[in-house]
Amino acid sequence: MNDISNLARIVTSRALHSVPVLDLYAGHKTKEYQLVHVLLDSPDYTQNQIVKAVYGKSSAPNIRALQKLQSRVRSKLLNHLYFLDHSDSRHLVSRRYQNECLDLLHKISILFAEGEYVLTEQLLKRCLSMAQKGEFTQYVVQCARMLSTLYAQMRKARLFEKADRVLQEAQLTQSLEDEAERLHARTQLALASTVSSRRAVLPLLPAHLEKLEALHRRAKTFNTYNYLYRLRLAIHELQGNYPEIIRLTALASKQLREGKLNERRFDKRYNHFMTVFAHLRSRQPTKGLKLAQLAVQDFHPSSSNWLFFQENHVLLALHAQDYEYAQQLFTTVMRNPAFPKQRPAALERWDLYKAYGDFVHPTQRMGPARRMQMARWASMMTEFSTDKAGLNVAILVLQMLLYMRERNFEEIMVRLERLRKYQQRHMAGSGMIRSKLFLRLLRVMVDKGFNSNQAAEGGKAILQQLQSTNPPGEAYAEIEIIPYEHLWALILDMLREQFPVPVAFGAQGRP
Repeated sequence: MNDISNLARIVTSRALHSVPVLDLYAGHKTKEYQLVHVLLDSPDYTQNQIVKAVYGKSSAPNIRALQKLQSRVRSKLLNHLYFLDHSDSRHLVSRRYQNECLDLLHKISILFAEGEYVLTEQLLKRCLSMAQKGEFTQYVVQCARMLSTLYAQMRKARLFEKADRVLQEAQLTQSLEDEAERLHARTQLALASTVSSRRAVLPLLPAHLEKLEALHRRAKTFNTYNYLYRLRLAIHELQGNYPEIIRLTALASKQLREGKLNERRFDKRYNHFMTVFAHLRSRQPTKGLKLAQLAVQDFHPSSSNWLFFQENHVLLALHAQDYEYAQQLFTTVMRNPAFPKQRPAALERWDLYKAYGDFVHPTQRMGPARRMQMARWASMMTEFSTDKAGLNVAILVLQMLLYMRERNFEEIMVRLERLRKYQQRHMAGSGMIRSKLFLRLLRVMVDKGFNSNQAAEGGKAILQQLQSTNPPGEAYAEIEIIPYEHLWALILDMLREQFPVPVAFGAQGRP
């Protein structure tokens, strides 16, 4: 009982007069409690609105009081970070075990500084065991170093030597992991940049892969495995080798089930994301959609990962032509409180997906107001910006389709000309074949005077070539929100309706 007695002495003799956390479940409504709930219920409130909600009216003294209150509440909320619940399996699995190690290390540091060596040793052994099970090498190093220091001060030579050996092995492993991390980070920076930079880095990746393989053979830890695994997937993604991504992710899932991968570290959500993404890009939307409907259960709706995953989920629904389900997904996603907090580029992507979803939805369900809203949106969206890399063709095509539905011939020709210029400037090389083929189909439509039958006949060979051409890798990709084959069918359907064509096209312009 001595260790508990000593702990009780330390805590009672050094305790603060008031606990620096909020009582979130207090029956009485303190100002701190009121402020927290105002911020939760109305996160967009201005300072004056918050002052009125908490103090009744906005005045200079009340504003100063709010500033002090905000500072106090911020400090207490930060202290609550020590007591978050990490047990939900829909979050990153390693976070739970990592925080357990960090929590113990924090307590150990305090006990060691207080000279409570017996309890310090007990907690260090527990933390070391947890770090080794989770393959958190940096925490193994910290624990082993502190144990070495502790045993040196306690004059326990044999235990010191044992801890020192663990420390030296862990430091060597960490040096290998650090090198792998630096290599992976540099690669990720290049891959996250522009399309041209991704193309430029592609020839360098085999050498990076070889270095990571060598590091993993030496370290044999989860960290080096994870960097290697993700780089392999990235290379296949850039090359458009989506069947290999499906094979590798399935293999990783199998290894996890067999206990060959650390269940405390392996992020099954990432594996779900890559599997579903690969099915989307390899034109297996029906199978991918079924997988996505199961996998989404492993993502917590409050996380950004849920929103990223839902992008592929809704694209699979659109590619599978399950437009009703796609609309249900749009409703679910846009009702999520985290949705408006995304970066502007992400919100614009969702706007684009939703616009395509509304376009392909049965026209009787789209009222005149929504059609006018989409037309205004189409005319305002900027093309060719860097934050829309991979979406520029999709934007121009949607604009053209919307103007086709409105029978606005002048604007249709403007968008077709912009597509032609975009092809000349940005679609060189062999990586944009599908986009080029679709633009050829659009030129056939113009050459045939917007006549549906003649356009279908004239584009038959191009359509067959398009159907036999797989999507490119991410190094070259323009995203197809709706597959080009489906868009061509929609265009022909629109042309079969009465379509006013200028006299310059002659009588052949009538379907």
